[in-house]
Amino acid sequence: MGADSRTRRGSSGAAPEVIQRREVRLAVTRFLAAGFAALVLVATPVTFWIRDAAEQHALANARDFTQRLADNVVGPLITPQLLAREPAALDELDQRVAPWLANGGVARIKVWDERGRVVYSDASSLIGHDFEQEEWARLLLAGGPATATVESQTAEENEFEASSGELVEVYVRSAARDGAPMIFETYSSGEAVRTEQHAVLLSMIPPVLLSLAVLQLVLLIPAVRLARRIQFHQGQRNALLRCAIEASDQERRQIASELHDDVIQNLSGLAYALESEERRGEPGHRQVFTDARTMLQRNIRALRAMTSELYPPDLEELGLKASIMRLEAPLVERGIAFTASIPEQVSLDRDQAVLAYRVAREALVNATKHSRASSVDIQIRQSGELTQITVSDDGQGFNPRTAYREGHFGLRILKDTVQQAGGSLHVRSAPGTGTFLTATFRAAAPTARWAGRYHSRSRGSHALGLEAT
Repeated sequence: MGADSRTRRGSSGAAPEVIQRREVRLAVTRFLAAGFAALVLVATPVTFWIRDAAEQHALANARDFTQRLADNVVGPLITPQLLAREPAALDELDQRVAPWLANGGVARIKVWDERGRVVYSDASSLIGHDFEQEEWARLLLAGGPATATVESQTAEENEFEASSGELVEVYVRSAARDGAPMIFETYSSGEAVRTEQHAVLLSMIPPVLLSLAVLQLVLLIPAVRLARRIQFHQGQRNALLRCAIEASDQERRQIASELHDDVIQNLSGLAYALESEERRGEPGHRQVFTDARTMLQRNIRALRAMTSELYPPDLEELGLKASIMRLEAPLVERGIAFTASIPEQVSLDRDQAVLAYRVAREALVNATKHSRASSVDIQIRQSGELTQITVSDDGQGFNPRTAYREGHFGLRILKDTVQQAGGSLHVRSAPGTGTFLTATFRAAAPTARWAGRYHSRSRGSHALGLEAT
């Protein structure tokens, strides 16, 4: 027995450290996961922003190139002879723009006058065609900004470019030699824009991601320290909670012991004395002694039930199931049907077992005294690391929100206690619908659990041992 106790103490002493490290690792893992999610959320719009900025930069370069080509090369050759479509003037302009067309920088060149007529194009069949003047063209001729887009060309005037895929289309304002306003239009391959986009992305994304990753790592150190500090304070809080629970248990045990050993024993002796006087007394006084003895015995039963409510039976001796089943007696006395579904093995440590018993006791006492129920059911289920206790009745129910304001603090105190122990307690009720109380605990550490095996003793009682695994 001594060796077992030492083993349990050693295991229990090591368990909090193991649990603390595991919870710190879990907190750090969650922090890293949240950081990675934030990294993705930040990097995604940044990537699109960089991609759009790179596209706008490439289009700005295309506008500048087109403007220089229009002002320095094509504009001076838009002469009255070219407007009259004289072959010599057209050939001269063809020769001047041929280098830009040959090296792939420009795929198509068009020059429009202010009436929407094509006065020059490297595709000679377009010269002289009139197209409807759109609003953007009138704005450009009036001094508006040049435009550049990258897209597939499907308009009426783009019969030669429709099959070329994605093209950069640029419109700039220029002037003929005599100063007449002209619209200069070029088409070039969209691959140059996409290539610049990719180059900018490849040059910008790595430093952005690296900066965010470094920021994540820098924040990781204080996050670990914070997690450990929180865990330390939580451990202190749990230790204080255990001390408070143990002090409360000790006080309840002392009150129950004094009631049982003094008050109940004295009252039981008085009941026997009244019974003796009832038998030997005068016939006229016997009914008085009978009524007094009956009242006294009723009060003795109430006091015995109160001692059971004040402090539970020895959970280590009887086990959680047997201790809860002892709470059936007050229900049966009031004619309330009681059903229970409790497994023989419940993996809870000592503190959790005591708290689980308190949850069951509080719920059953409330059902007995206040619910006016005809049936009460209690279930304990375990799944993985979770243990769930559900107590339900078919009574009159109540409003949990107003119950606290009306002075019913039992469930509120119990809820706070369960939460401080790392569990949760929920009460679902409404007038006329009964009450459902659910408490959830996490499984005890494997180093110190209530063993679920009941074994026989010489007196035929059952014990629920605390063993190290």
